Amino acid sequence: MKRRAFTLIELLVVIAIIAILGAMLLPVLSRGKERGRTAACLSNLHQIGVALQVYIDDNNNHLPFMEDKSTNSVVTNTYPSVDIVLTNLLGSPKILRCPSDNKLIFEMTGSSYSWNVLLNGQDAENPDLMNMTYSVGNIPVFFDKDSFHFANGPAHSVNYLYADQHIKNFYEGP
Repeated sequence: MKRRAFTLIELLVVIAIIAILGAMLLPVLSRGKERGRTAACLSNLHQIGVALQVYIDDNNNHLPFMEDKSTNSVVTNTYPSVDIVLTNLLGSPKILRCPSDNKLIFEMTGSSYSWNVLLNGQDAENPDLMNMTYSVGNIPVFFDKDSFHFANGPAHSVNYLYADQHIKNFYEGP
């Protein structure tokens, strides 16, 4: 009685097919992982929005005076940064770190998110930006400092929190 077995060539073909399928699956898994980090980043922005709303309620409906910290060692800020102003309202300073911030911007500046300095001290319901009145639904208050989510595609590389508390993920590039 003769026993059937796989030949070396058959085994190598099966291994090659598995490797090709694995290589095709890897980018899909990577994009899925980035979408998860994007969702966590959007959640962080939502929590920042809640903290900002508490600040506004406690300060006669006015937005805070804040300025982003510079990434270089020269300090030129006139106003405190977001990690100072909202620290007691956030619960944890880690909320200011985007999970996709692989450039260590959070470590250098205390936040992965930028504050719209044109809003400093403005009335939260009727902001006046450069003598122009906008709907609060059209004014971003916080946004990613970099295109952290570029793996989602260029059209979805930056997260924005708007003054009316809605959040969007897109890119408005040059």
